[in-house]
Amino acid sequence: MAQEGKTHEKIRKAAREEFLEKGFQNASLRRIVKTAGVTTGAFYRYYPTKEALFEALVKPHADKVIGFLKEGIAEIERLPGEQQTVLMDETATDYLDQMLDYIYDHYEEFKLLICASGGTAYEDFIHELVTREVEATQHYIKVLRSMGHSVPEIDEGLCHMISSGLFSGIFEMVIHDMKKEDAKKRIALFREFHTGGWEKIMRVQFG
Repeated sequence: MAQEGKTHEKIRKAAREEFLEKGFQNASLRRIVKTAGVTTGAFYRYYPTKEALFEALVKPHADKVIGFLKEGIAEIERLPGEQQTVLMDETATDYLDQMLDYIYDHYEEFKLLICASGGTAYEDFIHELVTREVEATQHYIKVLRSMGHSVPEIDEGLCHMISSGLFSGIFEMVIHDMKKEDAKKRIALFREFHTGGWEKIMRVQFG
């Protein structure tokens, strides 16, 4: 069993290196096997395809970050309408702090997810976050209107543009290998900028 575990870890380590250097599409299963020092037959005992190997490396971490967002949205949507506005910024900040800490604790996996996932089911990871954020924003707008707030027309297309800017901007920290402390400072200011924009166009005051 110990030897099996070592073989498995050698394959995963070699795969991380290959995917990080070449990207998923250009990564060679032959090179992964050679670097790991195992046979192709040994590889197939663990993973049926190169795609399955990539998924095994990134899926738990993609799911975790999506889970943080889902939990944050659910926490807000459980509140009465006015409380949603009061606690929106605090909840979003908590979510981003959790996400940032988790990303830097699993940095290589997020480097794979953001920079090397072209050609896999995970190349749309940021888009999935954006989609969930857009749905939550549209729901919040309905809540505001149900309470009598005069909210201008903010359609899904505009929400998608704004949310894409947010999440694409956040993951610049991975693309450009920012130090964690630098990323925290920049994202805090970026969040303030983003929040101020929403306050302006929604005509609300968070907090």
